[in-house]
Amino acid sequence: MPRTFYEFFAGGGMARAGLGESWKCLLANDFDRKKGETYRRNWGDDHLIVDDIRNIAPEEMPGQPDLVWGSFPCQDLSLAGGGAGLRGDRSGTFWPFIHHIQALRRENRAPKIIALENVLGTLTSHGGKDFTAICGALQELGYRYGAFVADASHFVPQSRPRLFVIALRGDLETATLTTSDEPVAPWHTKGLKNAHKRLPEGLQRDWIWWRMPKPAARRINLSDVIEENPASTRWHTKAETTALLSMMSEVNLAKVETAKAAGVQMVGTIYKRTRREHGIKVQRAEVRFDNIAGCLRTPAGGSSRQLIMVIEGENIRSRLISSRETARLMGLPDSYKLPGRYNEAYHLTGDGVAVPVVRHISKHLFEKLLSVRESVESGANSER
Repeated sequence: MPRTFYEFFAGGGMARAGLGESWKCLLANDFDRKKGETYRRNWGDDHLIVDDIRNIAPEEMPGQPDLVWGSFPCQDLSLAGGGAGLRGDRSGTFWPFIHHIQALRRENRAPKIIALENVLGTLTSHGGKDFTAICGALQELGYRYGAFVADASHFVPQSRPRLFVIALRGDLETATLTTSDEPVAPWHTKGLKNAHKRLPEGLQRDWIWWRMPKPAARRINLSDVIEENPASTRWHTKAETTALLSMMSEVNLAKVETAKAAGVQMVGTIYKRTRREHGIKVQRAEVRFDNIAGCLRTPAGGSSRQLIMVIEGENIRSRLISSRETARLMGLPDSYKLPGRYNEAYHLTGDGVAVPVVRHISKHLFEKLLSVRESVESGANSER
């Protein structure tokens, strides 16, 4: 029997892509109509509800899922956001998510596992009170829980550290080698350990230090995802590339000169950022040539769109990163159907969860935890 799941805040179904074909989606939900269209093109719509999470009724949630996944909105928890936290209109949708778990619990359909994904700012939002509230809500539902930080750069050439909170229903056993008595590298960072210390003693009692194997060395490089002739964007003119170089500080221009002298093709990524210099705000182009792209973000204005720079000796080319390249940086296959409009595709990928990260968590945590339950149930049935 396939394992079953709900995917709230589903976007384009990237958690589903990571879980893989051995999992069956019973319910997918997102309020964004355009994301819903992309989800439908890739996964069908027999289980899709495009609506505000608050409007979903218990009878619209079928079966008893093994897993409920929720990548709830990050804007109010992000360090770049307004700081509203779980009281904000967007990140506050965490509470309707919890309400749905409560409804399932009342009907004896509570999932075995709850998975939450969000930005690292969740750990420090409102001095740690929002993270405490998340743990408290899970405990009140009857779950034990733990968290870890997984960076997509272990799997794809993109710097994308994200917080994952994984909760196990209180009546279930943990699997061998899925837990530890203490924090484990690289999953439990200093920031996470500090957040754990700030939890009240009552919440610490239900805490689990989850353990997974360290990922194998990444095989894909930044140059592997670059398109020579992208359909969604164009290469800059020489004048546009020169203008981009003129926005660089001496430190960043030195990186360009080093790349020119490398003797091989060098691929870098650029973000435009506003910096204060001598009391004046100046827009700067900041480049990196460390074989990792910067973290993809939703394109709320031109400065948040990432650019690429390809250097071969004295030849320097630049352009916006293509929509297919953003998908590749999220671990999506080229067969995945993206929106035709550039901004919609960028928003979809920049808002998603990295596919191979989900696969790693599923393989080394979810599936092992569920196997324990399945073996217990199988033994009980044989005794009958």
